[in-house]
Amino acid sequence: MARSNRKTAMTAAAVALTMLGLGFASVPLYRIFCEATGYDGTTRRVDEAQAATVQDSGRTISIRFDANVERGMPWQFKPLQRTDTVSIGVRDMALFWAKNTSDKTVTGTASFNVEPEQAARYFNKIQCFCFTQQTLKPGEEARMPVIYYIDPAILTDPDNKDVQQITLSYTFHVNAISAADAKALDPQQSGG
Repeated sequence: MARSNRKTAMTAAAVALTMLGLGFASVPLYRIFCEATGYDGTTRRVDEAQAATVQDSGRTISIRFDANVERGMPWQFKPLQRTDTVSIGVRDMALFWAKNTSDKTVTGTASFNVEPEQAARYFNKIQCFCFTQQTLKPGEEARMPVIYYIDPAILTDPDNKDVQQITLSYTFHVNAISAADAKALDPQQSGG
């Protein structure tokens, strides 16, 4: 009987560890899936070699840029140009500006999405500030580039035949700041 209970306990522990491992793996696997398919408004990340093979389609599309910060993040953040008309299949660059308005060094990570969602799979980023964390010292300002192109395959996708504008939206989230500093920066949390 004791041997049977031990075997059952070992099996349950193995299942629990497997489920825990799958829980941790699900986030990066989901991100990889979204980047590969454009699911949920996620753009594709491409390297220089992939980008070099794309040809100008001779057609244009409007790109709108949107910038936000999460509540309590002490940054100003905006695109330097709200809209741009780009040639489909040609690299373009958008610049965003950020400023740390606090007296603390703040590290942030930008999340992003594309609307309409069905266009996300054709929005290809070669370089983006969203690929890495960004750190700004107190009062520091930075220009942050995004180098991208729209895949000409969008022109043959019936789900995108009426798309005239694509919106690329970013939200910066606090990634590294002490809990005390974050509370001091957010009057709602400190009772003020």
